[in-house]
This record gives sequence, structure tokens and C-alpha cells, in this order.
Amino acid sequence: MIIFETVSKIYPPDTVALKNVSFEIKPNEFVSIVGKSGAGKTTLIKLLLREEPMTSGKIFFREKDITSIKPKNLPIFRRKIGAIFQDYRLLPQKTVFENVAYAMEVMGGTDYEIFRDVPNILGIVGLEDRANNFPQELSGGEKQRTAIARALIIRPQVIIADEPTGNLDPYHSKDIINLLEKINDLGTTIILSTHDKAVINGLKRRVVTLDRGEIVRDEQIGRFIL
Repeated sequence: MIIFETVSKIYPPDTVALKNVSFEIKPNEFVSIVGKSGAGKTTLIKLLLREEPMTSGKIFFREKDITSIKPKNLPIFRRKIGAIFQDYRLLPQKTVFENVAYAMEVMGGTDYEIFRDVPNILGIVGLEDRANNFPQELSGGEKQRTAIARALIIRPQVIIADEPTGNLDPYHSKDIINLLEKINDLGTTIILSTHDKAVINGLKRRVVTLDRGEIVRDEQIGRFIL
């Protein structure tokens, strides 16, 4: 589904963020990307989202070289990938319902589609009773579940979760990871980037370990080893 082929990224003048990174992600996989701060995890995600150009190499998504996607077509490509971040990135002046609906509005969703689909997604993430609350009225776990709902509403083929438990306590972290596993079971590919050792060791899923921009370990049932 996703192929990194000898991908390198060098920031001027000579900072190597990624060096000859090659690996594949299959449809419906749950893959964790781990590494120390500065290992290259965030850069890898930015390159996959085409937020930054790579220095060399190729990235394929569904057999298409993403570097060949024209700028005008990038929004269409990015609709296939839902992104979840540590800082939630919710709109403070909008309710939970409105935050999730906004993603549909940007895609041109009709009012009928919004009022049909948003309640269903809120049901999946367990926020039916929080639909009319604003972000400042939510716990950290509820904010992250709102962010997950917003990513899900565009029906992505892949969800990238970049440190989704970084601001959460262990209880809410487990809740979020369980939700990501549920989404994966429903057929969505998950790419999880995290520093959380307990999360990685509890998942017992594939782990790709980066160190100084290179893949040093790729295990199907991996553990957090740095």
C-alpha cells in the first residue's frame, strides 16, 4: 500500500534527517514508528503527507509515486490520509459536532451528509453525549477522540497518529490506543508514531525503529528497544 524506496531527507546545510529509508506497509496493517527525539519520525510523516520534499528516493501510495502528484491535486491525495496529532488541533470556537463536520464541509459535504455521518462517527468514538460541547469543556482523552473522529469522517484509507497519547495519562492513553485498534480492525491502515514504551509493548504489533535517520530494526511483533 505504501512503499518508501531509499528515501533520504537532508536539511540545509548538512543535517541528515532520513538516510536511505526503505520499507513497505501493507493494506490494513498497524505499524508503529519509534525512535528517540530527532530520529526522523516526524520527517517521515511530513514526507508521506507531501508537506516537505524529499532529497532523494521515492514514496509510493497505491503504486503511485506521490512526488508526481501536482500541487493542485494534493488536497485530493491528502483526503486518503487522516492525520491525528499530539496537540489535537481542534477549532476552539466550534463544538465537537462542528469540529468533525468542518472536515466534511471542506470536502464539499452537503448538510444532509453531515447530519447523517457525524453522529455515526461520534458514536464510534464514544462522544455522542459530547456533540454540543466545546473543546475547553473536554478532557484530554475526549479532545483526542474528537480529533480521531475528524480524521475518520473523511473515510481515509490510512490514519497517521503522531504522538496521539503524548499529552494523556496512562488511562486515557490506553483508551485512545484501543480505539485505534478498533479502527484498524474495521479495515483502516494505522501508522502510529510514539515515544510511549508501554503503548508499543502492549500492542504486540509491527514496530519499525529509527535511529539517526536510518531503520535499525523492523519486527512483526516488536518491542520498544532503543
